[in-house]
Amino acid sequence: MLTPPASAAPVLVRRGLIALTGIGGLATAFELATERHWNGLEQLIPWLALVVLAAAIALVPVRRGRAVAVARVLALLVLGASAYGVVDHILVNYNSGVLDQRYAETWDRLPLAHRWWLAVTKSVGPAPTLAPGVLGQSALLLLLATFLGDRPSR
Repeated sequence: MLTPPASAAPVLVRRGLIALTGIGGLATAFELATERHWNGLEQLIPWLALVVLAAAIALVPVRRGRAVAVARVLALLVLGASAYGVVDHILVNYNSGVLDQRYAETWDRLPLAHRWWLAVTKSVGPAPTLAPGVLGQSALLLLLATFLGDRPSR
């Protein structure tokens, strides 16, 4: 089995993180497209976040000037958009609880923590909370990749 020298490990990890970021971005785009997630301005936010993430991915290999700093800022913006998406999806699900046929008559009597758990896990409501989370995970992976060197140390 071929084992790279220890000095090459950060480079391999960095490239792997960038690749995982790209895969996560593509998976998110696929999910958004299959859900036809483009009705209204708010549903365009994750599409814009994907464009910003793609720009950040393109900047990371540049490794000169302020490119890495800009990539980090862009990744943080995507992370913020992701957090907004997770919270928004949870709130949509929570507000849908009273409309769910299984809970319509008992929703207000359920313990508050249980209602929030149902909303977070999408046991009530239409909005997947994991989908915007994957976008955030991708941004975090890219952010981590910017802290690894692109050349093996000697």
